[in-house]
Amino acid sequence: MARFFRSARGQFRASPPLAAPYSEWHRWSCENPGEFWPTVWDFSAVIGDSGVVPGDLNTVVSGFERIAPPEADSGSRWFSGARLNFSENLLRHRGSSPAIVARDEAGNRRQLSRDQLAFEVARMASALRASGIVPGDRVAGFLPNIPEAVVAMLGAAAIGAVWSSCSPDFGVAGVLDRFGQIAPRILIAADGYRYAGKDIDCRSRVQEIANALPTVERVIVVPTLRATNSDNSITGIRDAEAWTAFLASGEDAPESFTQLPFDHPLFVLYSSGTTGEPKCIVHGAGGTLLQHLKEHQLHTDIRDGERVFYFTTCGWMMWNWLVSALASGATIVLYDGAPMPPHAPDALWTMAAEEKITVFGTSAKFLALSEKAGMRPIASHDLTSLRAILSTGSPLAPGSYDYVYRDVRANLMLASISGGTDIISCFALGNPMLPVWRGELQCRGLGMAVDVFDDGGRPTTGSPGELVCTRPFPSMPVAFWNDPNGVKYRAAYFSRFPDVWCHGDWAEITEHDGVVISGRSDATLNPGGVRIGSAEIYRQVEQLDEVMESIVVAQRLTVAGEADERLVLFVRLRDGLTLDDDLRTKIRSHIRDHTSPHHVPKVITQVADIPRTISGKITEIAVREVIHGRPVKNIDALANPEALEFFRDRAELQV
Repeated sequence: MARFFRSARGQFRASPPLAAPYSEWHRWSCENPGEFWPTVWDFSAVIGDSGVVPGDLNTVVSGFERIAPPEADSGSRWFSGARLNFSENLLRHRGSSPAIVARDEAGNRRQLSRDQLAFEVARMASALRASGIVPGDRVAGFLPNIPEAVVAMLGAAAIGAVWSSCSPDFGVAGVLDRFGQIAPRILIAADGYRYAGKDIDCRSRVQEIANALPTVERVIVVPTLRATNSDNSITGIRDAEAWTAFLASGEDAPESFTQLPFDHPLFVLYSSGTTGEPKCIVHGAGGTLLQHLKEHQLHTDIRDGERVFYFTTCGWMMWNWLVSALASGATIVLYDGAPMPPHAPDALWTMAAEEKITVFGTSAKFLALSEKAGMRPIASHDLTSLRAILSTGSPLAPGSYDYVYRDVRANLMLASISGGTDIISCFALGNPMLPVWRGELQCRGLGMAVDVFDDGGRPTTGSPGELVCTRPFPSMPVAFWNDPNGVKYRAAYFSRFPDVWCHGDWAEITEHDGVVISGRSDATLNPGGVRIGSAEIYRQVEQLDEVMESIVVAQRLTVAGEADERLVLFVRLRDGLTLDDDLRTKIRSHIRDHTSPHHVPKVITQVADIPRTISGKITEIAVREVIHGRPVKNIDALANPEALEFFRDRAELQV
C-alpha cells in the first residue's frame, strides 16, 4: 500500500503527501476516480487495454455524479473503452511452482502447478467452444471446493461465458431456484462429496436437476467419491459425460483468451434467498478483477508466491474472491469438508501449519468455536508463516481478537472484513499500515465512499446507523438477471435513501476511523424504541464458557393495546449442560453489566441447534418468522432447515 501511495504521489500533484494519514488517502481515492482507479490498473499490471485517455474522466467513469441507476440505464459506467479477459489475468503467472493446493478433511492432498492449471484451463475452454458455447452463455457448477471448480470457472471465463455455482450441499429446489433463472447450457456437477466423515452421493440430485433444466445440453460429471468415472457414475443422468472425456475433447487446441469489454458479465451470484426467491446478481469481469486486485495487493498485502486460504464453498462469494488471488501470484489453498471434522477438530490449523499458509481466511464463528474448544495453536502448531487472519460472515467479537493474539499468533494482522455478494468485494477491511483496534474493522476500502447515515439520511460518527456508499465503484453489479428495467436492482439498494447505496448493515464509524458492524439492519432489535444490533448481544453472551452459540430475535407483542417487542435469546449450550435459572441470571447480568438494560433479553431459552444459511450465517429472519407463526419463504436456502422446528410453538413465548 505504501508503494502504491508513492506511485500515485509521483503521478498526481493533488494526491495527499506520503506522510498523510490513511483517511486523507481514502478521501482522495473516493473523490478522484479518474486518478485512483487507473493507478490501480497500472500498479497491478492488468493485462488488457484500459482505454483511458489521460485527463478525460469519462474514459474512466461516465455518470459518476449518480450512483443509483435510472430506469433502463446501468447508471455509472466504468472503463467503457477497455478490453480484457479475466482468466488471462489470473493465469499470467507460469512455471512449476504451485497454483493450487487442495486438501480435504481426511488429509488427502493434490497440487497443480501454474503451468498445469493453465493447460487444464485451455483444455476446458476448447471443449466448451467445441460444444458451441459463446460469450454470454451460462455454465453452471454444482461442485465442492476442488481444483476442477477452478478449472471450469477459468475455462468458461476464458471464452467469455458466464459462470455460476452452487455447492453440493444445496437441495434440488435450492439449486433450481438459482440455476433455473439463468438458463445454463452446460452443467458441471460432482458425483458426491465428503463432510464430517460421511460420503454424500449427489448423483440422484444431479439427475433431478438436469431433468428440470431444459436448457442444459450437456452434463459433465466430476468424480469426487470415485477414483474415475465409471459407467455407473453417470448412468441415468441425461446427456452426461465424464469430466476426463470432456477435457480430452479440447486436448489439442492452443491457449486462447477472448478479450471483452470491462463490464462483460463474468459471474452470476445469488442472494441468500431466505426472504424469497434468490436475486441473481450479475458481476462484470473488469470490476471484479480490479476490486480484487486492490483488496488483495493493497489491503491484504498479498505477494507473488504467498499461500492464501479461505474456508468457503463454491456457493459463497468468498470462493470467487479466493480464486482471484491467482492474479497476484499467490498459491490458493482449497479445503473441502467440515471445518472441524469429528476425527480432527484442529484440521484447519494443522493444514495452515503444514502448508505454511500466509493468509488464513475464516469465519468469526470458527474462531469463537476454536476458543470454546480450548485450542491453542500458538502452542500446538508452527504458524510462523502466518502473517494475516481474515474473518468474515458475521461480526468478529472483541473477545476473538484477544483469543487470536493470545492463543493463535501474537504477530499478525487480524482483519475483520465486510462487504458481500452484492459487491463481490468489501466495503470495510484490513490495512497493513494501520493498527488493529479490538472489535473494529480497520478501515473503509480505498475507492469506496462508505459512510454511516442516521434515520434522517445524515452522516453520523460515533453512533450506529445504516452502512451506505455515496459514490459509484467498479464492482457494483452490472445488473440483476431478468430485470430489464432495473426495478429489482434499484429496489434492493436505493429505496432507503435517494441516490445512495444502502447496504443493509447496522454499523458505526469509530473514533479511530474504523468500522464496527452490529448485524443486518433488517434484523436489528427495537425494544422500547431503542435500536440495537444483534451482534452487540452476541459479543457478550458468547464470552460465557457455557454458551457455544446464540441467536436473538424480537418478538412482537401487544401490551395495553399498544405494539411493542421483547428480546428473546436462544442459546446452544455445551454438551451435557441444561439451562437453569442460575445460568439465565448469569447471562442477563453479564449482558447488563457490559451493555445496557435495554440489551437484556426478556426470555432466554435453550435450543439444540441454530438455523444457518448454506454459507454458514445464522438466520435471524427465519427464526423471527417461525416464532410469529409465519412461513419461511425459501427453506432451501438453509443448510439445516430441520433446526427451525426447535423454535416453533414454544410454550415460553406464549403471551
